[in-house]
Amino acid sequence: MDKIIKYFPKLTERQKEQFAALKPLYEDWNSKINVISRKDMDNFYEHHVLHSLAIAKVQQFKTMAEILDVGTGGGFPGIPLSIMFPHSNFYLIDSIGKKIKVVQAVVDALELKNVRAEQIRAEQVDGDFDFIVSRAVTDLSQFTSWVRGKVSDAHYHQLRNGILYLKGGDLAEELAPFKKKVRTWDIADFYTEEFFETKKVIYLPFR
Repeated sequence: MDKIIKYFPKLTERQKEQFAALKPLYEDWNSKINVISRKDMDNFYEHHVLHSLAIAKVQQFKTMAEILDVGTGGGFPGIPLSIMFPHSNFYLIDSIGKKIKVVQAVVDALELKNVRAEQIRAEQVDGDFDFIVSRAVTDLSQFTSWVRGKVSDAHYHQLRNGILYLKGGDLAEELAPFKKKVRTWDIADFYTEEFFETKKVIYLPFR
Protein backbone atom coordinates (compact mmCIF):
# COMPACT_ATOMS: atom_id res chain seq x y z
CA MET A 1 0.00 0.00 0.00
CA ASP A 2 2.88 2.39 0.68
CA LYS A 3 3.85 2.19 -2.97
CA ILE A 4 0.34 3.08 -4.12
CA ILE A 5 0.30 6.15 -1.88
CA LYS A 6 3.85 7.08 -2.96
CA TYR A 7 2.89 7.29 -6.63
CA PHE A 8 -0.72 8.43 -6.14
CA PRO A 9 -0.63 10.77 -3.12
CA LYS A 10 -4.03 12.39 -3.75
CA LEU A 11 -6.17 9.33 -3.03
CA THR A 12 -9.28 9.82 -0.92
CA GLU A 13 -9.69 7.91 2.33
CA ARG A 14 -12.27 5.70 0.63
CA GLN A 15 -9.84 4.86 -2.17
CA LYS A 16 -7.12 4.05 0.36
CA GLU A 17 -9.53 1.71 2.17
CA GLN A 18 -10.46 -0.04 -1.06
CA PHE A 19 -6.85 -0.47 -2.19
CA ALA A 20 -5.89 -1.75 1.28
CA ALA A 21 -8.70 -4.32 1.13
CA LEU A 22 -7.56 -5.73 -2.21
CA LYS A 23 -4.73 -7.98 -1.06
CA PRO A 24 -6.64 -9.79 1.72
CA LEU A 25 -9.55 -10.33 -0.68
CA TYR A 26 -7.31 -11.81 -3.36
CA GLU A 27 -5.40 -13.93 -0.85
CA ASP A 28 -8.68 -15.42 0.33
CA TRP A 29 -10.03 -16.07 -3.17
CA ASN A 30 -6.68 -17.28 -4.48
CA SER A 31 -6.73 -20.07 -1.89
CA LYS A 32 -9.97 -21.32 -3.51
CA ILE A 33 -9.53 -20.39 -7.18
CA ASN A 34 -6.00 -19.76 -8.41
CA VAL A 35 -6.09 -16.53 -10.44
CA ILE A 36 -2.73 -15.07 -9.35
CA SER A 37 0.51 -17.05 -9.03
CA ARG A 38 1.62 -17.56 -5.45
CA LYS A 39 4.94 -15.88 -6.24
CA ASP A 40 3.11 -12.82 -7.51
CA MET A 41 0.96 -12.60 -4.38
CA ASP A 42 4.13 -11.68 -2.48
CA ASN A 43 4.45 -8.65 -4.76
CA PHE A 44 0.73 -8.08 -5.23
CA TYR A 45 0.64 -4.29 -5.07
CA GLU A 46 3.68 -3.84 -7.30
CA HIS A 47 3.04 -6.53 -9.94
CA HIS A 48 -0.72 -6.15 -10.22
CA VAL A 49 -2.08 -2.93 -8.73
CA LEU A 50 0.71 -0.50 -9.63
CA HIS A 51 1.13 -2.13 -13.03
CA SER A 52 -2.59 -1.64 -13.74
CA LEU A 53 -2.44 1.96 -12.57
CA ALA A 54 0.30 2.82 -15.09
CA ILE A 55 -2.62 3.48 -17.44
CA ALA A 56 -3.74 6.25 -15.06
CA LYS A 57 -0.34 7.91 -15.54
CA VAL A 58 -1.07 8.13 -19.27
CA GLN A 59 -4.78 9.00 -19.30
CA GLN A 60 -7.13 10.25 -16.59
CA PHE A 61 -10.61 8.91 -17.34
CA LYS A 62 -13.39 11.48 -17.18
CA THR A 63 -16.77 11.26 -15.47
CA MET A 64 -19.06 8.76 -17.20
CA ALA A 65 -16.27 7.45 -19.47
CA GLU A 66 -16.98 3.92 -20.70
CA ILE A 67 -14.04 1.53 -20.35
CA LEU A 68 -13.93 -2.10 -21.55
CA ASP A 69 -11.35 -4.42 -19.93
CA VAL A 70 -10.80 -7.41 -22.24
CA GLY A 71 -9.38 -10.61 -20.76
CA THR A 72 -9.50 -9.13 -17.28
CA GLY A 73 -8.43 -12.38 -15.60
CA GLY A 74 -8.69 -11.75 -11.88
CA GLY A 75 -9.68 -8.13 -12.49
CA PHE A 76 -6.59 -6.38 -13.84
CA PRO A 77 -6.24 -3.65 -14.90
CA GLY A 78 -9.98 -2.99 -14.48
CA ILE A 79 -10.46 -3.18 -10.71
CA PRO A 80 -7.54 -0.89 -9.71
CA LEU A 81 -8.61 1.57 -12.42
CA SER A 82 -12.22 1.49 -11.24
CA ILE A 83 -11.08 2.43 -7.74
CA MET A 84 -8.92 5.22 -9.15
CA PHE A 85 -11.75 6.55 -11.33
CA PRO A 86 -14.98 5.99 -9.34
CA HIS A 87 -17.05 8.17 -11.70
CA SER A 88 -16.12 6.23 -14.84
CA ASN A 89 -17.85 3.01 -15.88
CA PHE A 90 -15.95 -0.25 -16.28
CA TYR A 91 -17.05 -3.42 -18.05
CA LEU A 92 -14.73 -6.32 -17.16
CA ILE A 93 -14.93 -9.40 -19.36
CA ASP A 94 -13.22 -12.76 -19.58
CA SER A 95 -14.09 -16.02 -21.31
CA ILE A 96 -13.26 -18.06 -18.18
CA GLY A 97 -16.11 -18.24 -15.70
CA LYS A 98 -14.11 -18.92 -12.53
CA LYS A 99 -12.08 -15.76 -13.08
CA ILE A 100 -15.23 -13.66 -13.44
CA LYS A 101 -16.55 -15.29 -10.25
CA VAL A 102 -13.54 -13.90 -8.38
CA VAL A 103 -13.89 -10.49 -10.05
CA GLN A 104 -17.56 -10.27 -9.08
CA ALA A 105 -16.80 -11.25 -5.49
CA VAL A 106 -14.13 -8.53 -5.22
CA VAL A 107 -16.45 -5.98 -6.83
CA ASP A 108 -19.20 -6.86 -4.35
CA ALA A 109 -16.87 -6.78 -1.33
CA LEU A 110 -15.51 -3.35 -2.29
CA GLU A 111 -18.99 -2.06 -3.22
CA LEU A 112 -17.76 -0.89 -6.61
CA LYS A 113 -20.91 0.51 -8.19
CA ASN A 114 -19.09 1.50 -11.39
CA VAL A 115 -18.09 -2.05 -12.40
CA ARG A 116 -19.94 -4.72 -14.39
CA ALA A 117 -18.33 -8.14 -14.85
CA GLU A 118 -19.35 -10.83 -17.32
CA GLN A 119 -18.15 -14.12 -18.76
CA ILE A 120 -18.18 -13.32 -22.47
CA ARG A 121 -15.79 -13.21 -25.41
CA ALA A 122 -14.71 -9.80 -26.70
CA GLU A 123 -16.16 -10.50 -30.13
CA GLN A 124 -19.62 -10.94 -28.58
CA VAL A 125 -19.66 -7.58 -26.78
CA ASP A 126 -22.03 -4.89 -28.03
CA GLY A 127 -21.44 -1.23 -27.26
CA ASP A 128 -19.24 1.78 -27.83
CA PHE A 129 -16.39 2.48 -25.43
CA ASP A 130 -14.05 5.40 -24.95
CA PHE A 131 -11.11 3.14 -24.19
CA ILE A 132 -10.41 -0.57 -24.30
CA VAL A 133 -7.80 -1.67 -21.76
CA SER A 134 -6.00 -4.95 -21.30
CA ARG A 135 -2.87 -6.54 -19.93
CA ALA A 136 -0.92 -8.60 -22.48
CA VAL A 137 -3.65 -11.09 -23.36
CA THR A 138 -2.41 -11.63 -26.92
CA ASP A 139 -0.53 -10.10 -29.84
CA LEU A 140 -1.78 -6.56 -30.50
CA SER A 141 -2.83 -7.38 -34.09
CA GLN A 142 -5.02 -10.20 -32.81
CA PHE A 143 -6.37 -7.99 -30.04
CA THR A 144 -7.43 -5.22 -32.42
CA SER A 145 -9.36 -7.75 -34.50
CA TRP A 146 -11.34 -8.73 -31.39
CA VAL A 147 -12.36 -5.19 -30.47
CA ARG A 148 -12.74 -3.47 -33.84
CA GLY A 149 -16.00 -1.52 -34.05
CA LYS A 150 -16.36 -1.18 -30.28
CA VAL A 151 -14.80 2.28 -29.89
CA SER A 152 -17.01 5.39 -29.74
CA ASP A 153 -16.66 8.18 -32.31
CA ALA A 154 -17.24 10.84 -29.63
CA HIS A 155 -13.85 11.94 -28.27
CA TYR A 156 -13.57 14.03 -25.11
CA HIS A 157 -10.32 12.88 -23.46
CA GLN A 158 -6.77 14.14 -23.87
CA LEU A 159 -6.06 11.05 -25.97
CA ARG A 160 -8.43 10.11 -28.76
CA ASN A 161 -10.48 7.00 -28.06
CA GLY A 162 -8.69 3.70 -28.55
CA ILE A 163 -6.71 0.92 -26.90
CA LEU A 164 -4.50 1.28 -23.81
CA TYR A 165 -2.50 -1.93 -23.53
CA LEU A 166 0.01 -3.09 -20.91
CA LYS A 167 2.86 -5.23 -22.23
CA GLY A 168 6.60 -5.78 -21.77
CA GLY A 169 9.66 -6.93 -23.64
CA ASP A 170 10.84 -6.17 -27.17
CA LEU A 171 7.73 -4.97 -29.00
CA ALA A 172 9.30 -3.66 -32.21
CA GLU A 173 8.05 -6.50 -34.43
CA GLU A 174 4.60 -6.61 -32.84
CA LEU A 175 4.06 -2.87 -33.22
CA ALA A 176 5.51 -2.59 -36.73
CA PRO A 177 2.14 -3.06 -38.50
CA PHE A 178 0.77 0.03 -36.75
CA LYS A 179 3.70 2.28 -37.76
CA LYS A 180 3.08 5.93 -36.84
CA LYS A 181 -0.35 5.39 -35.26
CA VAL A 182 0.94 3.65 -32.15
CA ARG A 183 2.48 5.45 -29.18
CA THR A 184 4.27 3.94 -26.19
CA TRP A 185 5.30 5.05 -22.70
CA ASP A 186 7.98 3.36 -20.60
CA ILE A 187 6.44 2.52 -17.24
CA ALA A 188 9.92 2.94 -15.73
CA ASP A 189 9.43 6.67 -16.32
CA PHE A 190 6.59 6.56 -13.78
CA TYR A 191 7.88 4.02 -11.25
CA THR A 192 11.40 3.26 -9.99
CA GLU A 193 10.92 -0.46 -9.21
CA GLU A 194 13.05 -2.88 -11.26
CA PHE A 195 9.96 -4.90 -12.22
CA PHE A 196 8.86 -2.14 -14.59
CA GLU A 197 12.14 -1.76 -16.50
CA THR A 198 10.92 -3.37 -19.75
CA LYS A 199 7.19 -2.74 -19.38
CA LYS A 200 5.20 -0.24 -21.42
CA VAL A 201 1.81 1.32 -21.88
CA ILE A 202 0.86 1.02 -25.55
CA TYR A 203 -1.73 3.40 -27.01
CA LEU A 204 -3.46 2.79 -30.31
CA PRO A 205 -6.16 5.25 -31.45
CA PHE A 206 -8.95 3.77 -33.53
CA ARG A 207 -10.04 6.91 -35.40
